[in-house]
Amino acid sequence: MTPGAGSFRDPKVLIPFIVLTFIWGSTWLVIRDQLGTVPAIWSVTYRFLIAAAAMFAYAKLSGASLRIGAGGHKLALLFGIPQFCLNFNFVYAAEHHVTSGLVAVVFALLMVPNTTLGWLFLKHRITRGFLIGSAIAVAGIALLFVQEMRTSPADPFEIWLGIGLTVCGVLSASVSNVLQASERLRMRPMASMIAWGMFYGMLADGALALITQGPPVIEYRASYLAGLLYLGLFASALAFPLYFGIIRAVGPAKAAYNSLIVPIIAMGLSTIFEGYVWSPLAFGGGLLALVGLFIALRERRASA
Repeated sequence: MTPGAGSFRDPKVLIPFIVLTFIWGSTWLVIRDQLGTVPAIWSVTYRFLIAAAAMFAYAKLSGASLRIGAGGHKLALLFGIPQFCLNFNFVYAAEHHVTSGLVAVVFALLMVPNTTLGWLFLKHRITRGFLIGSAIAVAGIALLFVQEMRTSPADPFEIWLGIGLTVCGVLSASVSNVLQASERLRMRPMASMIAWGMFYGMLADGALALITQGPPVIEYRASYLAGLLYLGLFASALAFPLYFGIIRAVGPAKAAYNSLIVPIIAMGLSTIFEGYVWSPLAFGGGLLALVGLFIALRERRASA
């Protein structure tokens, strides 16, 4: 298959997309509970220690070779540190300054750099329908953004600092996403590459944590430990193979549409667990985002 020439009509793409989106839609609440006693960067380190161990075990059990050569290790470093260190530390830091809902909404713009970088470096051409749908979806995200800005309890400086940190996380994730769609990574076993990428990301997390926060800190609160297991096993070791598989099938632009649906799911869960009240602005934004998604994904993206 031509890189990125797959379709969401294929159940092998659609079902992982749905599962992934619901998993990541729930992580914002869990991440919020992780903030507190343990420095965020140590929580990120523990998350990917668990995830890397699970991925190495899966790769071994599935028969994938963990010997990836010098070139493979270079690639694992190139996508692992932006995705599993920079991205997550920016996001966790952002949630110290603004609500998880606002972080999720800003992260929905991942489709913009993914589309741009895919066009620049992978020569992916985008159909008119995809562009029209994306524009409508971005308009919906803009309404959600305005709503979150209105309701955020933080002062303006805190809000813009949180937004800036989130944008840095978006750009870091996008670099890794586009690398996943490159031929150099597509030809290598996914499980082994993700395991090593998580390992290198975890090492970078741990080194940064030691430098900035000192010795490891752990909290033995049951919900904190359960959250680590959920984030490490489900939101990382299960979710990232699904996501990178989608990227390899349909390209980074369409794959990033999961980030557009995630804030809507996150807001729905917040309605149940945190008493979030949907305003007309939020409802309209969510509806526009879904309409844009439908338009953008109903046709195959033109292959290069």
